[in-house]
Amino acid sequence: MKFVDEAKIEVHAGRGGHGCVSFRREKYIPRGGPDGGDGGDGGSIWLEADPGLNTLVDFRHARRFQARNGEGGQGRQRTGKSADDLVIRVPLGTVARNVETDELIGDLTEPGQRLLVARGGSGGRGNVRFKSSVNRTPRQFTEGTAGEQREIELELRVLADVGLLGFPNAGKSTLIAAVSNARPRIADYPFTTLHPNLGVVRLEPGHSFVIADIPGLIEGAAEGAGLGHQFLKHLRRTGLLLHLVEIQPLDDSDPVEQVRALERELEQFDSRLMSKERWLVITKIDQLPEEDRKDACRRVVEGLDWRAQWHAISSVSGEGLKPLMHAIGEAQLSA
Repeated sequence: MKFVDEAKIEVHAGRGGHGCVSFRREKYIPRGGPDGGDGGDGGSIWLEADPGLNTLVDFRHARRFQARNGEGGQGRQRTGKSADDLVIRVPLGTVARNVETDELIGDLTEPGQRLLVARGGSGGRGNVRFKSSVNRTPRQFTEGTAGEQREIELELRVLADVGLLGFPNAGKSTLIAAVSNARPRIADYPFTTLHPNLGVVRLEPGHSFVIADIPGLIEGAAEGAGLGHQFLKHLRRTGLLLHLVEIQPLDDSDPVEQVRALERELEQFDSRLMSKERWLVITKIDQLPEEDRKDACRRVVEGLDWRAQWHAISSVSGEGLKPLMHAIGEAQLSA
């Protein structure tokens, strides 16, 4: 399924039904008086978070949503039937924004959470409502009010406990495939990952966390270069970032400079990302002889003057994966 993380839709809530003008007409009751009922309310439109969805692709074709109108009032003081609300299912992590005003309507982060995006119109009042001691035969009534209409921008921001950050081919997809149930596409060329992949890491019964593989970034990503720029926003949702860097990049570039380059991209895109907890993960250590690995890792850590946690792993051989996953699990429990 194609991954779509942005969409625009139009929502039209239902109109309220009109009030009724009616008078009681029965044999032997010459002055029955007014008995016009109220109109029913129009249907409202809600967004509902569905954990079974992971893309907004359905809204590429279904763009307009119309709730039903309320029914008009009737004689004998019968109130018109109110219309049912229209519920639109969206993925967890969906943000709704009013296109015209750029106002944030709400953020759906819990399964089953609902967000009102267009309120239905109120039903009008029937003439029985206007009866008084000085107005025994009122002919007044009110019309139902119009439902709200607006254009809404939907934006999906991936919800995950841990986000993977790094240049293309840093080993993000291989890592998430090795430790979780996710099966992303893996190859030895850049931009293998074209959309975020989510995987669940289960450490023990009742203890798990969600990890997200974000498409690889390159220098200039914050300004739109490469593929990763459109997915940088997903990193805002993560509680912990794992910054992956190859111990020996294929292009012979400096791992230290690679880390610094992506730090500049994070700072430029959203300075708040730099304040998130971020661990360094040195990947593909199996590509070096065992006796050279320690010195190579030390050069990277010291070159960065890294103060936070760091780990050295090989997703192919499995070396260092268990300590890394358990360290993340402990951090999740203590958070």
